[in-house]
Amino acid sequence: MEQKISGLSYRALILSTLAFTVCFAAWMINGVLITYLVNNDVFKWSSVEIGWLLGVPVLVGSVLRLPVGMLTDKFGGRWVMAIILFLSAIPMFFLSQANSYGTFLFLSFGFGIAGSSFASGVAYTSLWFPAEKQGTALGIFGAGNIGAALTTLFAPNILRLLTNNNTQIENWRILPQLYAALLIVTGIIFLLFTKHKKPSEVKTFSQRLAPLKQARVWRFGLYYFVVFGSFVALTQWLIPYYVNVYSMSIVTAGFMTTAFNLPSGIIRIAGGVLSDKVGARMVLYWVFGVCIVCLVLLMPPRVEIRTPGQGIMATKSGIVEFVSDSLIVVGDENSENEKMAFPLQTKKDGADQANIRFGIHHDKEGFLFLPTTLSWQEPIVQQGEKISKGQLISKGITEVYFQANKWIFSGLVFLVGIMFGIGSAAVFKHISNYYPKDIGTVGGIVGVIGGLGGFVDPILFGYLLTATGVWTSCWIYLAVITLISLALMRFAIAHKRVGVFSVPRETIMQEKEKK
Repeated sequence: MEQKISGLSYRALILSTLAFTVCFAAWMINGVLITYLVNNDVFKWSSVEIGWLLGVPVLVGSVLRLPVGMLTDKFGGRWVMAIILFLSAIPMFFLSQANSYGTFLFLSFGFGIAGSSFASGVAYTSLWFPAEKQGTALGIFGAGNIGAALTTLFAPNILRLLTNNNTQIENWRILPQLYAALLIVTGIIFLLFTKHKKPSEVKTFSQRLAPLKQARVWRFGLYYFVVFGSFVALTQWLIPYYVNVYSMSIVTAGFMTTAFNLPSGIIRIAGGVLSDKVGARMVLYWVFGVCIVCLVLLMPPRVEIRTPGQGIMATKSGIVEFVSDSLIVVGDENSENEKMAFPLQTKKDGADQANIRFGIHHDKEGFLFLPTTLSWQEPIVQQGEKISKGQLISKGITEVYFQANKWIFSGLVFLVGIMFGIGSAAVFKHISNYYPKDIGTVGGIVGVIGGLGGFVDPILFGYLLTATGVWTSCWIYLAVITLISLALMRFAIAHKRVGVFSVPRETIMQEKEKK
């Protein structure tokens, strides 16, 4: 019997998307709040400690997605979503009373439950739409990722207003209270205007977990680890990245981060439509391929290097008669009248270039696409010193500066965010194709694995930064895991059996048919 789309279906979709948007906004609050507190010296936490504070809410929300998905399959999404909204509000409110790292960490565990709302919303929304429209519906629901953009866009400005341009820092505590109130109000609206619905088929606990034995589920989880986990991680990591690498204010950094995560959330709708039309697998091929290219281009760091340049060697032996920054004069030992003059290239000759280098007038350096060099020479001999033919009398110095232009950087990051949004929708189209009656459970475990990326990545970013001292180390890591996912997807599809990821031939045929 063909399932009809009614007004209740659209209402369920709209309100589920709203609830997920609010939950996602609350889930990402630490990215802005922690950066603000550390930059204003309210707390002195290391990059590793910051990484844990950014990652813990993501960990909790991710781990809980499996049980939340199963509970939604059993009891329905209306009550489960409402409970998540109300429970998240409690630790969010008490975050306003936190005064230590331990308290922040503990309360971050608490409001991290907001991230599990995705599993509930996916299972609840899919019940209201037929299979051929689920890709689009889930893409629209997944656009609730824009909650992250709302936090990065508005929270820095709200903090600035609350603290009266940072003159009353303690007023930061009002921000978590506002988020707690928003969670409660959204929970009430969701309960009042949605209708209860759950799967008609009753399954045992073991039957619900049965799909987890299939390797395909875990491959989907790996793909989601890349496209969603990386999105979550960068939503929080880009703010300190912009502040430290490009010396931006936290408000500007929040705006630039919004340029990454806002389109990613909205474009997820297009990802669902594309997956319905051309197939989720083809969409993921393009997503991974474009991401790898962009991530490779993001690897070169903003850097200044000093290296030996072209020096000056004496053409004859003699005695140094005059030395300055711009000239060395050498007299011939055998003739008082014969002298050799060696003009030096000075740093002042490249004064205009000198002003573009890192740390000097960085806000006026213009648009530099390619690395820029500045060369000069410095004398290494003294007046009266006897020199021999071929002796180095002036050493050359060259400085190479690569700007890693912030607009080119942001453009590449923007494109990566777009691809992550499209890829996230494609992964869940896969799930609705293969597990239409187990979307809560399968979507839960895939969400767990994907969300773990959002937890693990910021912590790894912190460790990589501490170990290398290079901010762009995060892009190297992301490029590697994306390449692994692309290779595994291609390898798993092309072969009958690949290690633990077994893909029967009939499964391949099914995939081709569903495409």
